[in-house]
Amino acid sequence: MIGLPESSPVLADSITKAGESAAGRVVVTGSHGGIYAAYLACKSKCRAVIFNDAGIGFDSAGIGGLAWLEPQGMAAAAIDTASAEIGNAAQMLARGRISSVNNNAQKLGLKQGMPCAQAAELLAVAPPPDDVCPVIREGREVLNLHGATRRLILVDSASLVISSDRDQVVVTGSHGALFGGNPANALKVDALLALFNDAGSKTGTTRLPALNERGVAAVTVAANSARIGDARSTWEDGIISALNTAAERLGAQIGTPARDFIHTVLTKPTPTGG
Repeated sequence: MIGLPESSPVLADSITKAGESAAGRVVVTGSHGGIYAAYLACKSKCRAVIFNDAGIGFDSAGIGGLAWLEPQGMAAAAIDTASAEIGNAAQMLARGRISSVNNNAQKLGLKQGMPCAQAAELLAVAPPPDDVCPVIREGREVLNLHGATRRLILVDSASLVISSDRDQVVVTGSHGALFGGNPANALKVDALLALFNDAGSKTGTTRLPALNERGVAAVTVAANSARIGDARSTWEDGIISALNTAAERLGAQIGTPARDFIHTVLTKPTPTGG
């Protein structure tokens, strides 16, 4: 991104990868537009941001961050996931269509149906947001449930996974798309089981085969059943929408509550040496 004019948007397949170049610039990100993703955009000090709406989903969580950014003075929008794949910022810029905008973006002329590239141009003159970004909860919980043989790790973003989560049950609020085309991005560690949100599209399940190659059981929950960006909702509300072979071996079934499957896995005896 070195050498790009200041008016050119920064492309980041994940908002966690926006980097220092995002400061003062428009960011087009393949991340969903949930509150935690909006918080990360705020922390990046970007001028304005365009997310993927992740099918909007349960409680409109896929665009919940747009309203959250309004008091911070940041213009924000989201593209329709049917127009460009989640996790693919370049495709969003090339063919994405705006589905949602906040009031700050609307004042700059952004509207539903507008090409993403045109929206990014308009956002280049957005007033810089406030310097102070509100602090929100970390988005990570570690639970030791009664009768469980593994820890239950709840992370609103898969970026919060750490090395000690290996061989545990990891429930994320992240979408299940393999961003950047790199299998290593599927998950930082080899968990026993990992859960994601399908973001309302087949693309939102592409981490599953990559994790299967690593022997990691993985499923997605339907975007219309659980709030994307909210790991606790994945756990408590999610309905399984897709699974890999490793998860099938553990007993996962499409259409069943994620919470029931997680309970079954957590209470399985730990194999000798596991």
